[in-house]
Amino acid sequence: MTTIQADTLLDQIQEMESNYKLDLSAVKKELTEKDMTEEAAMQLVLHDSLNRIAMDQPDYTFAAARILIEELYRKAENSRGCPPYQNVYELIETLTEKGIYSRDLLDTYTREEVMELEGILSPEKDQKFTFIGLFLLSDRYLARDHHKAVYELPQERWLIIAMSLMQNEPAEKRINLIKEAYWALSNLYMTVATPTLANAGKSYGQLSSCFIDTVEDSLDGIYLNNWDIARLSKDGGGIGVYFGKVRALGSDIKGFKETSSGVIPWIRLLNDTAVSVDQLGQRQGAVAVYLDIFHKDMMSGFLDLKTNNGDERRKAHDVFTGVTIPDLFMKKLEEKDAEGMSTGEWSLFCPHQVKQTMGWKDEEGNALGLEDFYDEKDYAFFTEKYEEAEAHPLLPRKTVRAMDIMKQLMVAQLETGTPYMFYRDEVNRQNPNKKQRGRTSVYCSNLCTEIAQNMSPTSITKEYKDEEGNIIIVRKPGDFVVCNLSSMHLANVVEDNVIERTAKIQMRMLDNVIDLNTLSVGQAEATNKSYRAVGLGTFGWHHVLAKQGIYWESKEAVDFADSLYERIAFAAITSSMELAEEKGAYPRFQGSEWENGDYFERRSYDSEEWIKLKESVKEHGIRNGWLMAVAPNSSTAKIAGSTDGIDPIYALEYAEEKKNFKLKVTPPDLTHVTYPFYQKVRHELDQHWSIRQNAARQRHVDQGISFNLYVRHNIHAKDLLSLHLEAWRQGLKTTYYIRSTSQQEIEECESCHS
Repeated sequence: MTTIQADTLLDQIQEMESNYKLDLSAVKKELTEKDMTEEAAMQLVLHDSLNRIAMDQPDYTFAAARILIEELYRKAENSRGCPPYQNVYELIETLTEKGIYSRDLLDTYTREEVMELEGILSPEKDQKFTFIGLFLLSDRYLARDHHKAVYELPQERWLIIAMSLMQNEPAEKRINLIKEAYWALSNLYMTVATPTLANAGKSYGQLSSCFIDTVEDSLDGIYLNNWDIARLSKDGGGIGVYFGKVRALGSDIKGFKETSSGVIPWIRLLNDTAVSVDQLGQRQGAVAVYLDIFHKDMMSGFLDLKTNNGDERRKAHDVFTGVTIPDLFMKKLEEKDAEGMSTGEWSLFCPHQVKQTMGWKDEEGNALGLEDFYDEKDYAFFTEKYEEAEAHPLLPRKTVRAMDIMKQLMVAQLETGTPYMFYRDEVNRQNPNKKQRGRTSVYCSNLCTEIAQNMSPTSITKEYKDEEGNIIIVRKPGDFVVCNLSSMHLANVVEDNVIERTAKIQMRMLDNVIDLNTLSVGQAEATNKSYRAVGLGTFGWHHVLAKQGIYWESKEAVDFADSLYERIAFAAITSSMELAEEKGAYPRFQGSEWENGDYFERRSYDSEEWIKLKESVKEHGIRNGWLMAVAPNSSTAKIAGSTDGIDPIYALEYAEEKKNFKLKVTPPDLTHVTYPFYQKVRHELDQHWSIRQNAARQRHVDQGISFNLYVRHNIHAKDLLSLHLEAWRQGLKTTYYIRSTSQQEIEECESCHS
């Protein structure tokens, strides 16, 4: 290394020492005593910084990040032949020619426009990244060529995302909107979903996080669902699948008794699809399957699908499971005799036999089952139908103690983390787009339990030959759910007081994803355009509590959740209403609870500003049928330097380990001031406080929330049951994983970690 290079490097080290209050004297001493290349010297600083990261010296992560960004700058300069953050138009041309970027960028923007946008790039904002955040961004999301050479840099990724999502906006507004989107992204006030982060501006991949389908009770329906799931999984989407309409083990087929093999073999088939059709060559497909607690196959293998005991021929270890639960089942768990023993009984039915026997029909003459009803607050539609079915002398059923089902369910949760809990009555009661009061519109959630949108199966209506002899299959599309996600960095937006400004541009970006997306499944595309559903979420809850000086286990935290998420909801609804005024309401707005005002009344939004917003929504409409959903936000929360979703921290100091790295991590903004508010970690916290917080925020979130419960491996059954009952009583729509101290790290879907 030359004297000039050595002096420059020493200057950089001294700057890092000053900025982050670090002690790099040992490194400086070694650099002055040894003759080494510049690259070797930088690696020495990097390794020294990474090894020193600890809860009493967390800022070494920024020193390590500084070395990594310098390395990225050098690699990009070698690939592009120019200094960092110059010649962005040439970058777009080069990566378009290489087939990495979409042609749309060059077709939409002139050289002059790109040069103007290049001027807003702020390289100094690269210093906002922690090492793990920058590593994840560069390793997974920055655009590289087919030989993995570095071309795109972090601030350019933010700019390309903004340019891509704003490309269809009017030319006179487009540049200012891009600048605003870049402001939100580069300041880490928000992140986009991982598929958007990875694929925006590129020539491949789609932008949505996950999808939910309803399986029809027919061979055609089952196999066509599998085909649809394979195509979406190939494009990088996580999948939720509702199997509650498929007939149970031992049911009849075409009148032949006891011939059905039930849902387990079909779930195993889906499991094989998830393994075989990976997500863009990076990871295997991720699929969650849901079944009703009143389905006869619940106790015939479903609850044991992922456990390690029992017949391996009836296992599906690679899918995730979820159970949809009505209020009535939870009430049965509360029934006790004089000695305190649980007495509530629960009947399990085959959905096919229910439809055959009970004769319930909709207005069009289609048969209805138990799964098609839910209980409203003032009328128990599902309970009435369930009791009718239970009393019918000709309807086969299996009756067991409700507690026996719950025990088996909780054993599976402690071993595998699943099944997820989906409280179907509460979800449908709070649904702003319910199709009919008392009739189920939402059957299940997605892979991460934060999506709750209208669902219905797709079916084949006819099959024929055209004049050329081609065989044409005509499918009647059902509501095939698409989730489009993006999340706010709570600590940053609260500290800088930019919630409303961030929500405004964030909602526009989310809405534009719907029009720009290319989905391989037609009914998903149609549903996406009909409801224009989005999911504005959040991450960094523990981070913002620590910054605000609020203890997790406190009423103050519950009240803060209530007020903060009400403010976010108000900003999201306002922004969507303004988009509707500009671009038009979503096609199915008429008749919704947004239009008639029931959405606002259900949540007791009765202040003057809420009443004014309700009237504005009635007048102008709303652009998006659903607005908010809080996803797990693990990967992108790390990129943004915050804590995962609404989760408490794992530990004050730990090793974050994935397939290609193992790095030491400490909580964000850890100082002697924030330390007391981080001191109690996941498995030490009273989960009842977590439930109360989540109930407070759930009131303001029109969809669901990815909400984990953290328990000790030796938790008593009555204590875990108490948590589930508390979650249900508090009005939670879903719970995600039960994470016990004995479980290994659960492999999750990264599509929803927006």
